[in-house]
Amino acid sequence: MKTPTYDEAALLPLTTDADITERVELLIGRANQRQLWLLFLDELNLQLPLLIPVEGLPVSPTEAETALILDRVREVMGELGASSIVVVIERYGPSAPTPQDLDWARSIRRACEATGVSLRAQLLSHRTGVSWISTEDPESRIVTRPGE
Repeated sequence: MKTPTYDEAALLPLTTDADITERVELLIGRANQRQLWLLFLDELNLQLPLLIPVEGLPVSPTEAETALILDRVREVMGELGASSIVVVIERYGPSAPTPQDLDWARSIRRACEATGVSLRAQLLSHRTGVSWISTEDPESRIVTRPGE
């Protein structure tokens, strides 16, 4: 698969979980280090031209750290005209989510709910690829492919 240019990607809405997973696989792929990635979508589910890595994360989140990230996310969303975000937790390791991965997913979900940020998806980039993490309850649905 060839990574689309922004002009190509701007024409392809990310309307399904499979669309989002494929885009994350193309743009981020397998994990190299511990960080978060933020993708921004407009009201038509088109990816906006900004992909932000957040480096230097602790293994487990703190409320203050997550709140700081979400404050900045809200600012960027306003500047871009974004309607929702896709968050990718990147860490080198096995495909099964760790308790720390689930802590990050829960922390991000709660912070989004508290700040009114629409969280479209959370995914995990690991050493063998990309997995989906449910935004409703990260422990209830961890899948390697959407629809499983």
